[in-house]
Amino acid sequence: MKKLKEVMDYKKIDNIEIDGIDTKDYPDFCDAYISSADYDGVPMTDKQLDELNEDGDYVYGHIMDYLQ
Repeated sequence: MKKLKEVMDYKKIDNIEIDGIDTKDYPDFCDAYISSADYDGVPMTDKQLDELNEDGDYVYGHIMDYLQ
């Protein structure tokens, strides 16, 4: 039986670090990703970061915030 993904409360995510930004790739930034973040005050695991990075809109929003 397949395990369902745990639903993340995005309000609990902070200390977001972005890597892979190449300004030549503007406006897509397809290689950029969230390399680290905290969830409810605890550093996120690689598995959690992988799941978070699957949400392209969320990642892109934070890329735009990072660049401003």
